[in-house]
Amino acid sequence: MTGVSPLAPASFPAMPAIDGVRMGTAAAGIRYTGREDVLAMLFEAGTTVAGVFTRSKCPSAPVDWCRAVLLSGQARALLVNSGNANAFTGKLGVASTQLSAEIIAKVAGCRTDEVYLASTGVIGEPLDAAKFAPVAPELVASASGDRWADAARAIMTTDTFPKGATARAKLGDTTVTINGIAKGAGMIAPDMATLLAFVVTDAVIAAPVLQTLLAAVVRPTFNAITVDGDTSTSDTLLAFATGKAGNAAIDDAADPRLVPFRRALRRVLTDLAQQVARDGEGAQKFITIDVTGATSSRSARRIALSIANSPLVKTAVAGEDANWGRVVMAVGKAGEPADRDRLTIWFGEHRVAAEGQRDGAYSEDAASAYMKNREIAIRVDLGLGAGKATVWTCDLTHGYIDVNGSYRS
Repeated sequence: MTGVSPLAPASFPAMPAIDGVRMGTAAAGIRYTGREDVLAMLFEAGTTVAGVFTRSKCPSAPVDWCRAVLLSGQARALLVNSGNANAFTGKLGVASTQLSAEIIAKVAGCRTDEVYLASTGVIGEPLDAAKFAPVAPELVASASGDRWADAARAIMTTDTFPKGATARAKLGDTTVTINGIAKGAGMIAPDMATLLAFVVTDAVIAAPVLQTLLAAVVRPTFNAITVDGDTSTSDTLLAFATGKAGNAAIDDAADPRLVPFRRALRRVLTDLAQQVARDGEGAQKFITIDVTGATSSRSARRIALSIANSPLVKTAVAGEDANWGRVVMAVGKAGEPADRDRLTIWFGEHRVAAEGQRDGAYSEDAASAYMKNREIAIRVDLGLGAGKATVWTCDLTHGYIDVNGSYRS
């Protein structure tokens, strides 16, 4: 893509180095020319790891690899490439993951089962893992703790800007840091992880505890975004804890000391998730959808996603058309309990529909003026219960067709 999304943050955040992790990038020529397309993260011994992956029944070879090595709960290296997803590549894909792990393990000085892999890009083309060998020494030699922006750029595909987020939290008497980077712009739908995302903290947290935290925070963050309703074969979210902060070890997910850390982790993942939605392919508007009054939170979520994934709703927003009838349609088709005569809809602060019809005070001019904003809020109350949910998405423009119609050419 050319140009940066108009919804992009003003700048990449200032992300501090985290003790116990170094990052290196290189240009391996996987698919792109003239840009770095490989990232290595190198972790000190004792780093624990957790992961959540795509639910696609056609997962990539790196996803299968990570699921297998995750059982140890330990990590020493992460290797990520952009340009080729190494998905639907059969036995060649399995062999390339093995070779990739062997190459990075050799330069990192660790075992292959301590190496994690992620690939993003074109599906169905074999990944030439031999290309990692010439740049592996460079990945290690260039590695430092302050290369978060470089790391985020190296994993981009159709992204228009690098995505990063950071937060600090108290863990007992110790202040710990959480940094995260992500990539994603298309093939984004909630079914975890909907993208590639890598989070690192210096906290001392046992792997099972980190896994419990990560799985819980995924639902209201990465699983609350959608760009096009399509779940990738390669979705991977990995969290690493280097243990260098020196806090008293956390071995129980119910430990009350985790409350501030859990909140900070959620802030980081929410920030990254929203950046992904803001960078949706061709996006011009960022949309927040709030559903309240549903019979359950699960029902509210399904209704919110029905609205967010509706091409008619998304194109209406792109066209700055206050067409609330399309929201009514999306609520009705969701297959969840709804009562037409209790439904209330707002665009921003403008109540556009209530009690089964257009709101009596509805102003077409006011609603149309609101739709010209870059950020649009759609709120729906079903009037049936206490269930609620929030989903973030973007509009659907011709730019999405331009990107995906020529993705391999």
